[in-house]
Amino acid sequence: MTGQRPVSFVTVRRQFEFRSIEVGRWVTPEERDRAAGRFYGALCDLMALLRSPETLISLRGTLGLQYGIGGRPGVAAHYIPATRQLALAKNAGAGSLAHEWFHAFDHYMGHKAFRQLEKHGFASSGWLSSASQKEHPLNDRLSACFQRILLNEDGTAPSALFRASKKADAGLKVLYYARPEELCARAFEAFVEDAQPRNSFLVRGTVYSDEAKAGLYPEGAQRQQINDAFQRYFEALGAALYREQAKAG
Repeated sequence: MTGQRPVSFVTVRRQFEFRSIEVGRWVTPEERDRAAGRFYGALCDLMALLRSPETLISLRGTLGLQYGIGGRPGVAAHYIPATRQLALAKNAGAGSLAHEWFHAFDHYMGHKAFRQLEKHGFASSGWLSSASQKEHPLNDRLSACFQRILLNEDGTAPSALFRASKKADAGLKVLYYARPEELCARAFEAFVEDAQPRNSFLVRGTVYSDEAKAGLYPEGAQRQQINDAFQRYFEALGAALYREQAKAG
């Protein structure tokens, strides 16, 4: 509920100014309304955690949401760079929102923070490949996040998280966990799950899941350092966005 009014996806779209919200044809009205309330609560919690206005959540109105559309077996949620859409499956998307939102943010920031990236390049992969960074204090703080995630404490070798991810990929004979955008999205999940209030629609499983036990989420001192770096970055970003709103309004 927002005040005394029930939350709908219209509410979610208008408040956060998402480009579009699409709901699958097999989603019942009851499922749709329940999902809308959970999306709304999770996005409000994310906005509070990031200390930022709604414009960050919708990435200045460029991000679209899908719920219960085009699900793939075994895939709870996914982000589609070509159309800038974040999609959650009807029956399996809970707990995936923070991960997929960070993919969208990472993609959005690719060409904002770096020069000469490929068309759908992520900022995290641009940083790892030493793309030319655009000079700005916020970009420096974002780069500090990537360094904490991808490299060891003194920046001379891959981090423990990166090594565990490569080991998992080797066992599965894939390149997935060690992709920079996946490493950074999981690190962001941990940052969100460690914060208050906790919201299981945003994230769950960064501490006790099988993936966590395999070292696929940050642990110990590295986890705290990543959390601190994200906190510094999003505090500064949020302050800049609020100042921008104040000048415009």
